[in-house]
Amino acid sequence: MKILIIEDDKIIRESFKLELNKWNFKVNYVENFNTITEQVKELKPHIILLDINLPSYNGYYWCQEIRKFSTVPIVFISSRHESMDQVMAMQMGGDDFIEKPFNMNVVISKIQALIRRTYEFNEDLNVLKKGKYNLSLDTMMFTYKEKSIEFTHTEYLIMQLLLQNLNHFVSRNSLIERCWESSHFIDDNTLAVNIARLRKKLKSIDLEGAIETKKNYGYRLKDD
Repeated sequence: MKILIIEDDKIIRESFKLELNKWNFKVNYVENFNTITEQVKELKPHIILLDINLPSYNGYYWCQEIRKFSTVPIVFISSRHESMDQVMAMQMGGDDFIEKPFNMNVVISKIQALIRRTYEFNEDLNVLKKGKYNLSLDTMMFTYKEKSIEFTHTEYLIMQLLLQNLNHFVSRNSLIERCWESSHFIDDNTLAVNIARLRKKLKSIDLEGAIETKKNYGYRLKDD
């Protein structure tokens, strides 16, 4: 597994590398902070550790830029302790938030949890296939009978969990925790809005009614 560290503090970078190498992770750094997206595309990491305070543009900006082409899990690492910073990190497309100073046991546990949640369903780490449905990890494209649609990052995460549990209902709480991690700031209406958008997109490729609702519980994706 490849981890890309986007952090301008060399001491922190080295401490991360030392610990992550013990767990057999391959660690790369960003050296040029003006070409971050290019380096992400070239390295294709499985996890990104992203600081908020960076030269030129901050981590929020780069997270948004990365989300335009990749669903790679992004963990924000920061000395900021305000709850709003964590909210911003999630809203910009982050998957988790770790405050400095770091407890490396916590860091490793969070990385391992993200890897299990994101990658264990597929050996080649690229495509989730269920029935006639294909969901690309790299492009966030969903394909059905040679028709494709593109999802936002949140829509993608919802569809990933629904597809993993094809024909089985998934609770609203599970979907919220999967998509936003810090569910304290998210309500059912936020999830409902994203489900509505998913249904609209699925309808455009002849999958109207593919997502069913179970009252007071959650949703499921039906096989055609």
